[in-house]
Amino acid sequence: MATHHGKEGVMTVGGSTIGNLTGFTVDTTHDVVEDTALGDSMKSFLAGRGTFTASVDMNYDETDSGQGALVQGASLTFAFLPEGNDSGDQKLSGSGIITGMSVGVSLDGVSTRTVSIQGSGGLTIGTVA
Repeated sequence: MATHHGKEGVMTVGGSTIGNLTGFTVDTTHDVVEDTALGDSMKSFLAGRGTFTASVDMNYDETDSGQGALVQGASLTFAFLPEGNDSGDQKLSGSGIITGMSVGVSLDGVSTRTVSIQGSGGLTIGTVA
């Protein structure tokens, strides 16, 4: 089983790499509806519609054009690359809307930024060409 160090992770927005990335999480969910008939001893379900969300953490950098595109309400295309951006590495890609952004500043720390994304349409799981 292959494992990967987090430092290999990359995220792109519209083809531009996000600078100062410190982490990301991509969550997928799928609705189900119950179709159990009377008299059945066990419940059964049918797959419904799916969605994905993402959270992206970075060190705040107002000069980074990729970070500059991540503004509330923006509809963008994304690629999340947990293994890096080399040929054959896994790639999770899709479109989504920026639903929120927070900036954190502390007395003795690095200024940070966290962005929330709501997927719009499907999340494609493939590999880097």
